[in-house]
Amino acid sequence: MNNFKYSKEEKLKKNNEITLLFEKGKWRTCGHLRIIILKNKPTLPVENTKFGVSVSKKYFKRAVHRNRIKRLLRECFRLHKDVFKEAFGDKTIVMLFWASPEMPAKFQDVETEFIKLCQAQKKP
Repeated sequence: MNNFKYSKEEKLKKNNEITLLFEKGKWRTCGHLRIIILKNKPTLPVENTKFGVSVSKKYFKRAVHRNRIKRLLRECFRLHKDVFKEAFGDKTIVMLFWASPEMPAKFQDVETEFIKLCQAQKKP
C-alpha cells in the first residue's frame, strides 16, 4: 500500500532552507506550474523530500483563491508522490508555484499539469 500522507517532515518550513532554495535552486516551468528544485548534496543534509507551495498575491488578491490553489497543489503532491520522486529523486528540496492569473476550474486540470511537469523532468 502506498503512503499517501503529507507528513510534517515533508513540509518545507525552515527559513534557511527556503533561502538556500532560492539562491542555488534550478527553475523549471511546464504549463501553468513553475518549480524550483535543489537536489541533495553532501553540504545539504536532508533526510527526505521537502515540499512547499506558494501562490502569488500579484495574480490572486483574495486569500480564499490562493488557499484553494495551494490545497490543490498539495493534494497533487500527496497523491502522486511516487511519480514526483521518480522524476526529481529522493532527498530534494522543492517549492511549487502556480504561475498564471487563471483560476484552475477543477482538480483534474491541476493534476494533469503536475503530471506533465514530472514527465517533462524525466525525459532529459
